[in-house]
Amino acid sequence: MKKLKPKIAEIIAQADTSDWKKISVEFGDDFFKIRVPPECTMLNMKKMPPLAHSDQEISNALNRPIGSPTLPEIIQSKGKPVDKITVCITVSDITRPAPYSGANGILRPLFNIIERTGVKRENIVIVIGNGMHRASTLNERLCMFGREVVDNYKIVDHDCEDLSSQVLVTHTQRGTAVYLNKIFYNADVKVITGLVESHFMAGVSGGRKAVCPALVNTNTIRKFHGVDFLEHPNATNLVLEGNPCHEEALEVAETVGVDFMISTTLDNRLSITGVFAGDLIEAHLAAFEAMKAFVQIPIDAPYDIVLTHGGYVGRDHYQSVKAAVNAMPAVKENGLIIMVANNCDAEPIGSREYKTLLHLFKILGPDGYISILKHPDWIFTKDQWEPEMWGKPFRKVGADGLVYCGPQIPEEDFKIIPGVSGYDFIEKNTVFSSIKAKAAAMFQNAVIFAAHHPRFKGSKPSITFIVEGPYGIPMAL
Repeated sequence: MKKLKPKIAEIIAQADTSDWKKISVEFGDDFFKIRVPPECTMLNMKKMPPLAHSDQEISNALNRPIGSPTLPEIIQSKGKPVDKITVCITVSDITRPAPYSGANGILRPLFNIIERTGVKRENIVIVIGNGMHRASTLNERLCMFGREVVDNYKIVDHDCEDLSSQVLVTHTQRGTAVYLNKIFYNADVKVITGLVESHFMAGVSGGRKAVCPALVNTNTIRKFHGVDFLEHPNATNLVLEGNPCHEEALEVAETVGVDFMISTTLDNRLSITGVFAGDLIEAHLAAFEAMKAFVQIPIDAPYDIVLTHGGYVGRDHYQSVKAAVNAMPAVKENGLIIMVANNCDAEPIGSREYKTLLHLFKILGPDGYISILKHPDWIFTKDQWEPEMWGKPFRKVGADGLVYCGPQIPEEDFKIIPGVSGYDFIEKNTVFSSIKAKAAAMFQNAVIFAAHHPRFKGSKPSITFIVEGPYGIPMAL
């Protein structure tokens, strides 16, 4: 039976945690508790009050859109018999907790308005904007949209690698050839939906991202997820002006033509806090401004140790990078980031391509990996950008400065994952009552070790916990 590494075991065994306080850590739909040093500060987002009557607010937003005619007015303006009008609604995949289903979801009232104008149900198509993500499963569709929608409406997954399902629509000012999903492009009425939250590359999610990268092909995404864009200093959270990812996506969406959008903002319990419908730009900016006021967390100075979690989005290692990148402003150079993630996806690391690229990143390190991506002989690979994003926190804290606690990932698979494995902090073959208990054990012991890490040479490190994980954005005053 494999024991803990001697140094780790010694530090954990000798640590006095009797005066440590308990905190709750989000893990999927649940929480677990651990103890942290008494001086550990809590970095909280401002409380976003959930809507008391979200169904009514959705109706109000649809009937009084921002900067746009109403949907019935848009449909009537198309100059075709209404029973011949085709409507395409693009939706997010399972990686985004957009509130689509049920009485308080946005799809049912959207369909009601469209169908009351005389549009036939068989002329409405839902396209899942997967971007470069895998196709949806039936269970995911049922979870996202509900049985009523799945059984009564045509739903199609966008496939970024299937050129036969796309059409060349434009070249952007930056020279990008834009291939777009044919169903969306050919629809008489184009409606986008989604969730507006901070985004570590595009500044903010939702809006124009529901078109690019959600509905374009791999070659189009090459520029959007290329080194020049991702390494740009403005390609970061809550920045739109001068952000090449935002500007490219917006140009594509405006060129393609979006008739109407509806998006929501959510709190950390996934309750709706705002509904914004109407014009592609005006409604999206209204959602952005409302969201930004709540997610920014001011800090006086960075900390030696930052604790965080993957939140809902951290369904796999591929997506969990958002929590690590968002923690960067809060951690000192050569500090420590300790993170836990509920990697509940069927592939808890990510796609086969991502695993290969991640292993390459681990071998070469952040700068070596970038040099490979920049080489003229390198052929763009659809998942290359996520290891590149992992490079940002690793450049700041070093190869051993990030501990990743992912209990669903088999221990042997950590040989391809950069950083320190959460398995280093639990004994092999230990039987846990649940995945949550395993995660809690990894995270707890990693925190104890970090608080007594040799790099601090016996001094007491400053430590903080980002309560909302990837959704809170620490920012220096």
